[in-house]
Amino acid sequence: MTIREMCDAFDVTPRTLRFYEAKELLAPIRQGQKRLFTKRERARLKLILRGKRFGFALEEIRQLLNLYEPGDPDNIQLRRTRELATERLAQMIRERDELDTAISELRGHIDCAGRLLAQRQTCAAAE
Repeated sequence: MTIREMCDAFDVTPRTLRFYEAKELLAPIRQGQKRLFTKRERARLKLILRGKRFGFALEEIRQLLNLYEPGDPDNIQLRRTRELATERLAQMIRERDELDTAISELRGHIDCAGRLLAQRQTCAAAE
């Protein structure tokens, strides 16, 4: 695929693809100024975008991609991916819990402000 086809297929910009190439996440075939993306690079981009969506750092994604060895009997890449994903999930759950607490507190403040406003309107009407 050309860079334009990759951009269209994955809804990314040429700048994004060049950035991933500079970070050694992608290694398209170069023909002069032209970049050609193989099936391998398309699979890597899918994994990069998924990793970004899950909140992994680009360096973590790069390291995971570099662990890939076809037919790896020890499943090194899969084991490390599972390890990092477990850590990321725990972090996301902690962040969600903190956000749930903040939302609850904010709702309490909004309710309190509403009651105070209603009280003041009642007092002003009685005067």
